[in-house]
Formats: sequence, structure tokens, C-alpha cells
Amino acid sequence: MKFKFVHNNFNVLDLEKSLRFYREALGLTEVRKKEAADGSFILVFLGDGESGHLLELTWLRDRKEPYNLGDNEFHLALVADDFAAAHAHHEKMGCICYENEKMGIYFINDPDDYWIEIVPKR
Repeated sequence: MKFKFVHNNFNVLDLEKSLRFYREALGLTEVRKKEAADGSFILVFLGDGESGHLLELTWLRDRKEPYNLGDNEFHLALVADDFAAAHAHHEKMGCICYENEKMGIYFINDPDDYWIEIVPKR
């Protein structure tokens, strides 16, 4: 028996704001979209154009309060082919929320405060 990663999910309050963030910050683009017939939810799957792994953004019509992310100990990680340029871009966007210079990594946070780890190509 063999398993393969397919996607991770983040629930978001403002789908358009999140789509803009992931496009600008990470270059992720929409791969597919599913909308409930009754309008109660929208799923948008984002990809990097290289791997098969997707990020599913879920928007729920009736959700108004921010999601409880606990201590935010879970996160996604992406490799940057030009780490210095990525860092400068994210610094300009104002979305760097934590840096660990000793480990050579940093984190950005999205509009719903999910953390995304940025690591250099090794």
C-alpha cells in the first residue's frame, strides 16, 4: 500500500483577499474551483506549477469569526529558489512574522494568520 500527498487545507474568511495574498506572496495560482450549488461554500485549489501538491482554500458563507489556530504550531513549508529575493519581497509586503536566522529560515503569515515557512534551496 502506498500513499501520496495531495493537498492541505486552510479555511479562510475573505477568499479574494487570500487568493491575492497567495498569488503575490508565493506565486500560487488556481488549479480548480468547486462551488456549492446553494452557495454555502467555495473550495479553491492552488498550485505552484511544479509539484502536484495543492493548497485548498475553503470559504464558508456563514463563517464570520476568525478561525482558532491554537498556537499555530502547524504550517506549510515552501522552498525558495532565490531566498534573498523572496525575503526582500515578503519584507516589502510586510508579511514576515518570524525569522530564525540561526536555522536560515523565516515564516510569513497569510490574511487569516496561517504561517508559511520559507526555506532556502539546499
